[in-house]
Amino acid sequence: MKMLQKVKHALRIMNSAFDNEIQDLIDSALIDLSLGGIKKLQYEDQIISHAVILYCKAHFGLENKDSEKYFKSYEYLKARLSLSGEYNDAL
Repeated sequence: MKMLQKVKHALRIMNSAFDNEIQDLIDSALIDLSLGGIKKLQYEDQIISHAVILYCKAHFGLENKDSEKYFKSYEYLKARLSLSGEYNDAL
């Protein structure tokens, strides 16, 4: 399944009205992970996919009451990935 479809499914979106916005969030998530030192950024990797979904859930929608909860989860996962030798070549 493509990343866009995975994220849309996680966001419970069944149409294509927000595809551009969601793709921008996916791209932003990958950039943010990269800035956090994570070098292994493959959609097929379950943990990377989960991090992207958390990022998108945290940032999608104007009245997202769970935004802070998802953002904290994303930040925690990003920190763990950045400390992992498997995901961070610098270690």
